[in-house]
Amino acid sequence: MKRTTSVIRRAVLAAAAVALAAGCTAQAADPGGRGAGPSSKAPKTSTPSAAPSATTSAGPGTTETPTTDGKPPSPSATTGTGAPAAEALMKDGDESEQVRELQARLRQLGHFDRAPTGFYGTMTAGSVKAFQKKQGLPRTGSVDGTTWERLLAGSRKPTADELKPSTTNKLDTPDARCMTGRVLCISKESRTLAWMIDGRVVSSMDVRFGSENTPTREGTFSVGWKARKWTSTIYHTPMPYAMFFSGGQAVHYSSDFAARGYNGASHGCVNVRDRAKLSALFDQVKVGDKVVVHW
Repeated sequence: MKRTTSVIRRAVLAAAAVALAAGCTAQAADPGGRGAGPSSKAPKTSTPSAAPSATTSAGPGTTETPTTDGKPPSPSATTGTGAPAAEALMKDGDESEQVRELQARLRQLGHFDRAPTGFYGTMTAGSVKAFQKKQGLPRTGSVDGTTWERLLAGSRKPTADELKPSTTNKLDTPDARCMTGRVLCISKESRTLAWMIDGRVVSSMDVRFGSENTPTREGTFSVGWKARKWTSTIYHTPMPYAMFFSGGQAVHYSSDFAARGYNGASHGCVNVRDRAKLSALFDQVKVGDKVVVHW
């Protein structure tokens, strides 16, 4: 009897061992790491974790999609902070009424020391950089959305006189030859042009003259002919709103004067840096009107 009981006990123990071995094998092979019951745990393993799925969770309600090779997106379309690169609203070479407003607002804050011209040149870029530095913004020299918003918040809407002041340079006493008739009265002393009718100043603007090697001629002349669009046949440079008064010398708009101011000189012409004001003057001046260039 004892022998029979011993045989039965050994058989039961063997069966239990087989069942336990089968359960461990299934748990280890379970790809989800799930055990046979609520209290079972997945075994620890040193094998690498599985590659991320095509869409991984980035937080509650958000997802982010990596590239197919699992690498983060290329930074070429973003700034150093990960934000999209800012688009320039105004930059070097632009010319518009918005640029004029930009210059007027910068002038209110002491960053622009001249009358607005509407042309975005090196002086304007330098003023923008100074403003950006004070605001703790990247000093790009161009106006993006953030720079423009900061400028609007820190300044007021420019008045008409701030946008288009009569002149940066103070007019001097008109030459006696300018006191009668319709005259472009141009002073080398004050570097101004005054459009006068019967002794009254109708409008005025800053001007620049030729260098010592190519001086602007002085004397009394008259407007021989006009050209709204003209390119110099000698220097191949644009001369918009040209009013010729002495051979090849003319009153005309100069983008170089607008950009560099008195750091440069003309080849003998009378340069104007305010395009809008010169455009209005061009429409008023007639062929035959007097031109006086004086000290």
